[in-house]
Amino acid sequence: MSKTLIFAHRGANREAAENTRSAFDKALAYPIDGIETDVQLSRDQVAVLWHDRDLKKLKLPGRHIDDYDYLQLSGMDFAAHFVGAQKEGVMSLQEFIAAYRARCRLLLEIKNRDWELVERQELKVRQTLALAGSMDGRIMVSSFNLDSLIYAQQVVPSFPLVYNLEPEQNVNDARYALDEQPFLHGLCVHISTLDVDMMKTVRERGKFIAVYTCDTDAEITRALTLGVDVLISDVPDKALQMRDR
Repeated sequence: MSKTLIFAHRGANREAAENTRSAFDKALAYPIDGIETDVQLSRDQVAVLWHDRDLKKLKLPGRHIDDYDYLQLSGMDFAAHFVGAQKEGVMSLQEFIAAYRARCRLLLEIKNRDWELVERQELKVRQTLALAGSMDGRIMVSSFNLDSLIYAQQVVPSFPLVYNLEPEQNVNDARYALDEQPFLHGLCVHISTLDVDMMKTVRERGKFIAVYTCDTDAEITRALTLGVDVLISDVPDKALQMRDR
């Protein structure tokens, strides 16, 4: 890529409730390159957008997305935690892809939960890949769960799959993952672990690298200077301004 692409982290999440249509539309008011979002599964097996492990932000602590059917989630207010926001139900992955695929690139992070059966996790992978559809370079799928990506590769062998590394994982973990799983399109690493060695490890293997979550001037500058492919930010407008100047 000729320049670092700027992706809005769950939309413009400082201007609207994250992972809602309002947040995505506000992000696209800027000339961003893409949007990152999170995929979970409702009780009745509908892929929806939500990041957190629980529904504490909806004043339902201890409850999870998969405790409710899609129709129930659609009637809840997923913007209630954002001051001044209008009510918005959960957004389905199908609706999201239909609305935004043609407008920007998409990075779909599949969330895996330790209480889920393997069968449900695999269903989530299959649904995400099916809804992503043709491999036109506009959609990538990522996960912190390597087993899910290995399964995804078996389902659609050539789909661009990105392995997310936790903040505590380092360049040795990056090297091991890329060498053991050469099908990976690349890595998405935490900004605290991004350095020359990490870049060298990825580039020597001809792989893609994204970085999350770059919000301060120092973080954005480091990512841009090292030349990552995708910079994920809560402040995409700031990242755009810094990149373009």
